Amino acid sequence: MENADAIETHYALVAQYLSRFPIKLQSLLVGEVGSYTELFTRSPARLEQKFHDTVARLQEEYHQQNWAERLASSMEVAEQVGARIIPITSTDYPQLLKQISSAPPILYSRGAINNLHLPQIAIVGSRRMTRGGEINARQWSKFLASNGFTITSGLALGVDGCAHRGALDSPCGKTVAVMATGIETIYPRRHAELAEHILKSGGTLISEFHPNEKPLPTNFPRRNRIISGLSLAVLVIEAAIKSGSLITARYALEQNREVFAIPGSIHSPQSRGCHQLIKQGAHLVETAKDIVAELGGALAGVECSAKEALRPSAELNQQESGLLAIMGFESVTLDCLSQATELPAETLSQLLVGLELKGIVCQENGFYQQFP
Repeated sequence: MENADAIETHYALVAQYLSRFPIKLQSLLVGEVGSYTELFTRSPARLEQKFHDTVARLQEEYHQQNWAERLASSMEVAEQVGARIIPITSTDYPQLLKQISSAPPILYSRGAINNLHLPQIAIVGSRRMTRGGEINARQWSKFLASNGFTITSGLALGVDGCAHRGALDSPCGKTVAVMATGIETIYPRRHAELAEHILKSGGTLISEFHPNEKPLPTNFPRRNRIISGLSLAVLVIEAAIKSGSLITARYALEQNREVFAIPGSIHSPQSRGCHQLIKQGAHLVETAKDIVAELGGALAGVECSAKEALRPSAELNQQESGLLAIMGFESVTLDCLSQATELPAETLSQLLVGLELKGIVCQENGFYQQFP
């Protein structure tokens, strides 16, 4: 260990392997003495009496070196995947996250650390998203990224993955993926290519979990507090009543972050979580511009080379424009559209497929709907 930062990282890592040293106690003691280095090198006699016995026990356990093998394993894995280890006492640690209760003492990071200090919006939602949820996640994320926000999510299937991809669709988009596993274990495995794309595009992967940590069920709610803690606000695209997205929203409220929710059909189970959040005071948003208007002040000094419209530009022919006028914005079946337009089924199907490819119409379980 050649410098003070390396020494501090060493002691911070050791602290994670000591018994009876939970996050809140670490926060209390490090807050009292100023650093992990001081905690393990200062004489307990120089501390307040109420801390004396605890610090003496920790220092004794440190000198027993039962942690050495596990620490060496963590350092080796982190080095293999090119991960940075960021203790909470480091200037590289994101300030917004540091403010939450139970802030993780250690972050493992791959990619651009600077993204952790940029204005972030968390975008979360259902793993079993509808086609409309998929389009909203990707387009809203792209728009927000193009307007200067870094998009943060959990690398999960469904809305999370679409949010990351939407950010990367923007020429200047940045995204942060918060993992519920060790930094070298991509979960789900089908998102390995997405994780690599995030890194190659200047994004960031982070985790609080020790390297080699597997995707345990208890890790996901813990991960969610970091998603909201890094962010100025949380946007919920779609969510059932019982879902991890609502856990993230609850953390956001506890952390004094803004919560936005997109309303949906009263008949859709994937909209009920959003409706519940709105009833509880979340901002109802109809366009991504609503979020920019609410949080735009946080973007002072953030430059982005592209300002894009939410919907991709698309030229419509006369038949397409006429069909959209008849459709309106309610879900409608092919039979109903056929009766209303008096178009042959083959012609109508071709028009609808073209509008789907342009991102203007989506189809879900035999129902077609136009995006406003």
